[in-house]
Amino acid sequence: MTTKMIIAGLAFASTFGLSACGTVQSAAQADCTAVGLRVGTPDYEACFKARVREREMDYSNTFLPSSN
Repeated sequence: MTTKMIIAGLAFASTFGLSACGTVQSAAQADCTAVGLRVGTPDYEACFKARVREREMDYSNTFLPSSN
């Protein structure tokens, strides 16, 4: 592989990674506002953090810890 190909691959991977993060966050925001929570409230912030974590766990193919 040439250096140019490696740099192009890294640029593509970092662009894809950043767009995926935005997707997780916007989906979490949509989830929380869909149930009637208002942006900026403590309940919204808790919902948003939980949904981001859940979606990241879903996309990483790992399981959430059980509540047992």
